Amino acid sequence: MSPFDASATHQIHPHAGTAVALGRLFGIGVGPGDPELLTLKALRLLRSAPVVAYYAGPGKRGNALTTVQEFLRDDQILLPLIYPVTGRIPGPPFDYEQAMRGFYDASAERIAGHLSAGQDVVTLCEGDPFFYGSFMYLHDRLAGRFTSEVVPGVCSVVASAAALGTPLVYRDQSLMVLAGTLPEADLEQRLGAVDAAAIMKLGSNFEKVRRVLERLGLAERALYVERATMAEQRIRPLAEVEPESVPYFAMIVLPGTRWRGV
Repeated sequence: MSPFDASATHQIHPHAGTAVALGRLFGIGVGPGDPELLTLKALRLLRSAPVVAYYAGPGKRGNALTTVQEFLRDDQILLPLIYPVTGRIPGPPFDYEQAMRGFYDASAERIAGHLSAGQDVVTLCEGDPFFYGSFMYLHDRLAGRFTSEVVPGVCSVVASAAALGTPLVYRDQSLMVLAGTLPEADLEQRLGAVDAAAIMKLGSNFEKVRRVLERLGLAERALYVERATMAEQRIRPLAEVEPESVPYFAMIVLPGTRWRGV
């Protein structure tokens, strides 16, 4: 038998020859920023895990850790996963895709070290782990080797709609979720025939998205919110938003046409 059997929950210690119970990997959605939107299941797992991994930018704590800080125990091991780059991506010769692959590979192996030692690891993820969540890249690398469970969280789309006080879709309408990082022509083509839409990942892409909405005649219908549910939440008319001030955690919502009954 090989030292590691991927279908089992035990690993053979290479020296002693004894079976060591493997730890379990949990990806928990911590929601959009308001600590009260953390689910009961996520809170239970967070409090019981010996190791808590979280993403953050260089020199920062990260929104996910900030959201759950009040619930952590003093004896828990905190495992920061520091992105190699955030914000604007450096130009060539910097290879962003390669840098991120290396980062996720290294992060997965750091977590695997704790799991192989029999420690459960909770990985924090803003919003929902499988909805544009960074946890999915760890899941892709580790779920075949360790027991893995995902706890869904309140995602930014529904949080933004709640903050704006607008229903997203009525009856048989469809909702399209788009990343503001898409090329301008792609955004225009996709937004040209939507019932309702949510446009994420704004930041430096905001002005491009606003141009598209203006050309399509959708600017008056568009609603803008940044840092929905957080203490710094701001709602502003689209026309009054200064592009240079738009954070990554901002969203434009195009709500569906209101249904007034039959």
